[in-house]
Amino acid sequence: MEELGLRWLLGQAVSLVALALCLVAFASRRDDRLFVLLIFANVAFAAQFALFESWVAAGISALIVLRIVLVRRFPRNLGLMAGMLLATLAVAALTWSGPQDIPALTAGLLGTWGMFMLRGIPMRLTLAVAALCWVVSNLLAGSIGGTLAESLIFVTNVVTVLRLRRDARLRYIHG
Repeated sequence: MEELGLRWLLGQAVSLVALALCLVAFASRRDDRLFVLLIFANVAFAAQFALFESWVAAGISALIVLRIVLVRRFPRNLGLMAGMLLATLAVAALTWSGPQDIPALTAGLLGTWGMFMLRGIPMRLTLAVAALCWVVSNLLAGSIGGTLAESLIFVTNVVTVLRLRRDARLRYIHG
């Protein structure tokens, strides 16, 4: 039981690191900075889910690190996107434990499509929906910090979208 308590505490601590990284990432107006910070955050999320023994979520979070690296180098590459979607499905199939894995799988698939095919506001809106799926996944895994992290990621994403829209309107008004 002591090991379980330590693993649970470590999972919560790691999720708080991911929280800090994600808040800085999604508050950024620059996509390149968003992607770099998301690499580190997803390493933390993968570790957190592994500590909670939520293997589909851990595997997909680890795969997201590769996805971010590929999408930065090869944006809008349909072949790589298809490969990442298949890899996401394969990770889920290999580690599937039941319906509780559906939110993580949905988040992984949405995030892959959004990051490869979209930019700016549409990408952030898609990632906001994926964040809601991750909220559910974190709740099911028992991660307090992860649930808070993804909830704040959702809110931060929405606020950033509003800021980007405001800036676009100001540029339009002021020529």
